[in-house]
Amino acid sequence: MSISLHLLTYFLFSVAGFPSCFSADPQYEKCRSPLRCGYGPSVFPDIITYPFWGDNIDKPKFCGHKDFELTCKDDQNLSIEINNLSFHVSSANLDNKTITVVDESLFEGRCPKMLNFTGDDRFTLNPTTETIDLFNCSSGDQSRAVSNITCGESNIAEPVTYHYFGSSSYAHSCSRVGKIPISTSAKNTLLQYSVSNLTIALEKGFELRFNIDDQVCRGCSNSSGICGSESESGNFRCLCSDKPHDRSCNDNKGGRGIDWKLKIVISVVAVTVGLAVASIGWFVYHRRKTKSYRTSSTLLPKNISSEPSSKSSDIEKAEELLVGVRLFSYDELVEATSNFDPSKELGDGGFGTVYYGKLKDGRSVAVKRLYDNNFKRAEQFRNEVEILTGLRHPNLVSLFGCSSKQSRELLLVYEYVANGTLADHLHGPQANPSSLPWSIRLKIAVETASALKYLHASKIIHRDVKSNNILLDQNFNVKVADFGLSRLFPMDKTHVSTAPQGTPGYVDPDYHLCYQLSKKSDVYSFAVVLMELISSLPAVDITRTRQEINLSNMAVVKIQSHKLHEMVDPSLGFDTDTRVKETVIAVAELAFQCLQSDKDLRPCMSHVMETLTRIQNNGFGGSNMDDRDKSGPLAVQSPNSVIVKWDSK
Repeated sequence: MSISLHLLTYFLFSVAGFPSCFSADPQYEKCRSPLRCGYGPSVFPDIITYPFWGDNIDKPKFCGHKDFELTCKDDQNLSIEINNLSFHVSSANLDNKTITVVDESLFEGRCPKMLNFTGDDRFTLNPTTETIDLFNCSSGDQSRAVSNITCGESNIAEPVTYHYFGSSSYAHSCSRVGKIPISTSAKNTLLQYSVSNLTIALEKGFELRFNIDDQVCRGCSNSSGICGSESESGNFRCLCSDKPHDRSCNDNKGGRGIDWKLKIVISVVAVTVGLAVASIGWFVYHRRKTKSYRTSSTLLPKNISSEPSSKSSDIEKAEELLVGVRLFSYDELVEATSNFDPSKELGDGGFGTVYYGKLKDGRSVAVKRLYDNNFKRAEQFRNEVEILTGLRHPNLVSLFGCSSKQSRELLLVYEYVANGTLADHLHGPQANPSSLPWSIRLKIAVETASALKYLHASKIIHRDVKSNNILLDQNFNVKVADFGLSRLFPMDKTHVSTAPQGTPGYVDPDYHLCYQLSKKSDVYSFAVVLMELISSLPAVDITRTRQEINLSNMAVVKIQSHKLHEMVDPSLGFDTDTRVKETVIAVAELAFQCLQSDKDLRPCMSHVMETLTRIQNNGFGGSNMDDRDKSGPLAVQSPNSVIVKWDSK
């Protein structure tokens, strides 16, 4: 045994003598470097930009797909050519496969070139993008126009004014020149506020969805590779630290072949390890030989406890963990999801993809497929099963079961909630002002607070409260989901120290600064959701001004300056319905308290729920709206009251 270990040590250190075997592949290193476009703003949230590339943005062709070339203009703007039209790329969301683009002719004072633009084989208009008709009314009645754009070309002496009427009812003397894409939010703004300059709305851009099969790329990324391609043929390549591979860094196909020195090292180390394993005993050797691959169950026990324990006791704990939860076979869930058909994909998060499935008993389910079976994912899997198994609340998503111990993948099976997420209805593909009146939004706030109060009473911090994790059924009843980041909270602690995790725009600044997670972290995140309900705006939007990119910052500034009305969704009737106005103000006051940077100044979730319930009942504990405290942060007559610290109970 000792001889084998000495041999193993010798050969492992001998690897240092073969630098060519372990030096990083140059293509891999090149594609790891950040995308640069002069001094312009960062469009891509990560250094990985596949399928996009561009020679003059320091991303060679092998870092992307041949059909997705970007260029850098004026050392600050990323541009892309689509149907011989040049578009400025203002933002990108690679997870959702979308980019936001603006017709570059608008920045040059020229007439928009994107008349009747619908995309091409690579890009299609996203559901958040609509089209509007433009009319030339140079000699006609312009009185009914909602807005206009005045533009010109170098070969035209007089500028042209195009008009947008907002409906099919327009002056017949105006001639239609074509359709033009515009974001749904910008179009609604035009209709609601009658902005006279259409250019302002068009410069916000519109979303395109790029069409590319990313299943192979996902497998490459999960193996710590970077998606790329061959420069000549354009075929997909997985760029890895050792060399390019065909599909993932775990295969041995393609590339330049294994270096002969590396073959020798691998062979010798394999023999040495084999001798060491054989010396342990026939029984252990036999068990390892009969298990040809590492299943998800072998990962779970090692993550059950940070305390040292024997393998047998760990396995017993893993079996106890799954008591009371139905175990599904891998084949059963493959059949339910039609082999994880991409068309059945419901969502894609940081830890896995969720698919719609139908069990043999007819039940519709949502199946979360964790990206890979490494220890981090196994800990995630165990964490979610452990938490959800013991929870029962009408506003928490129910766990039906999980994959069996023999499954080759980590899978969680939830009840299917058919009406999408709150984010979808507020500012996503299902956004429709008429379907979410203020009374429904207030109901959603109360039910979400109830679920979080229950979690906190169960010593659990959700840690990723956001509108994308609030599911809605057909009656807009709430189901809080995604406990992947949840943490059981020690009963004798006021906080726990842990690296900040969560979603940008929702993360508690105190948690981010001090690495101290507490129940008040959920309170802060929930306050951001409250402001989403009031404004219908996303928590983060890089197209907003610098001070308003984060919705939480915008809310605090607007409330302190007594300008809440500027961010309230106009469809709620804030200016026309007294009851709506008073309850919106009351919810905003509560959100303001919850958004305090100092966690000790925020109320607890129990207080938040009780306050929301009183607001919903329009009574404030039996008092009328007009009798409430006039010294709150929204009190018009007390402009200095917003700087007085709120006394937390």
